[in-house]
Amino acid sequence: MTTTQHIGAAGEILVQYRLLKLGIDSARMTTDSGIDLVVYSPLRAEAVTVQVKTQTAPSPSGGKGALSVGFYFPDDLRAEILALALLSTDQVWLFTRDEARELAQQHNAKGNRQLYWYMQQRPARGVGQAPLHAGDVEQHLLERRTAALFGVPAVTEPVGPVDA
Repeated sequence: MTTTQHIGAAGEILVQYRLLKLGIDSARMTTDSGIDLVVYSPLRAEAVTVQVKTQTAPSPSGGKGALSVGFYFPDDLRAEILALALLSTDQVWLFTRDEARELAQQHNAKGNRQLYWYMQQRPARGVGQAPLHAGDVEQHLLERRTAALFGVPAVTEPVGPVDA
């Protein structure tokens, strides 16, 4: 049986592996202080902090709706970058702290936000903030963000298996 600790560790290792394949050095933290990885940015010539949130696979929205993936993160996110890992497809999305806060559709009284999107067809738009679709977050895929966030060339083709 896989525990939440195993899932979280797998997500951290996936992010680290994907970065390493692009020549980006990082290190996992040994304590849980809201920062999971420290990534060296050649662009900034300094360390960048990353928190990783992981899901194993998309699930039906509301238990029986369209497939979606959602990630909870703290409102007071300490890390500069929020990395969202989906183990079933080995996909990783990178958001700056401000981007994650702005795009999060839910914010609760416990101090958590949720960023989620639908994986398949775009559902009908309801009242309020329009739901996100996988295409709306494509520009946040790890391989497309490396130049802006870490100062290494962006990759035009996905790195690793991608089953959409």
